[in-house]
Amino acid sequence: MRLIAVDGPSGSGKSTYAAELARELGAALVSTDDFATWDDPVSWWPRLVEGVLDPLAAGRPGRYVRTEWTGGRPHPGATVTVEVPEILVLEGVSAGRRSIAPRLSGLVWCAVPDPAERLARAVARDGERAREALLAWQAFERGWFAVDGTEQRADHIVVNGTDSSDNGHA
Repeated sequence: MRLIAVDGPSGSGKSTYAAELARELGAALVSTDDFATWDDPVSWWPRLVEGVLDPLAAGRPGRYVRTEWTGGRPHPGATVTVEVPEILVLEGVSAGRRSIAPRLSGLVWCAVPDPAERLARAVARDGERAREALLAWQAFERGWFAVDGTEQRADHIVVNGTDSSDNGHA
C-alpha cells in the first residue's frame, strides 16, 4: 500500500486538496479530523496507527471510531471500516508527522501564508462559535510544525491551492 500524507495548518485547503487527490488516484481517504479534538490535537495518533495504518500495512481492513461533533462538542461516533486500498491518502494536521515519514510514499504540504486568511477560512468552515478554539489551535500548530519540521520534509508544496514545488523526495 502506498501512503500519501496531506498536511499543513488549519484553513490551508488540505481537505479540499486531499479529496481531489484521492479522487484522481482512486485512493482511500482518512482524515485526522476523525480523531482529533480541541483538547487532544495530536496524541490520538496511536489509535490511527493501531486501528488503521498497521492493519492496512498487514493487508487487513482497518477500523476506527470517528470523532463526531454535536453542538461544538466532540463525542464518539460511527465505526468506520477502511478496506485495504492500493493508495491511502491521510489528510489533516499532523498527518505527515516525523514518526510516519518512513512509511510515506509522499508528503504534500498545503499552505495559505496569511494566518488571518487561514483563520477566516476555518471560521467560515466551522462557524463563528469556533473562533476562540481555532485561535488556540493555530497557536498550537505553529509550535507543532516548528518542532516537527513537516513543511521542510514535504515532497510537494501547495500554496493557495496551486502545486508550487516538487522537492524531489517522492
